[in-house]
Amino acid sequence: MKAVEFKAKIKSNRIEIPKRLHKDLSSRHKSIRVIMLMDDAEGKASDEFHQLTKEQFFKGYAKTDSIYDGY
Repeated sequence: MKAVEFKAKIKSNRIEIPKRLHKDLSSRHKSIRVIMLMDDAEGKASDEFHQLTKEQFFKGYAKTDSIYDGY
């Protein structure tokens, strides 16, 4: 199996394959596998989640844990 990677924008619910890859597409390839990775939505909800995570993490931090800070 050969893997290729490219960035694309969805236009009218279609993903355009870059012209540089057209030569690799032929009738001999009966099927392909598509994996779609979408950028995470950045914003207020994400910032609030990061803040809550940090607060919860430090709730479990005790003063005596500072002996490990140098490692």
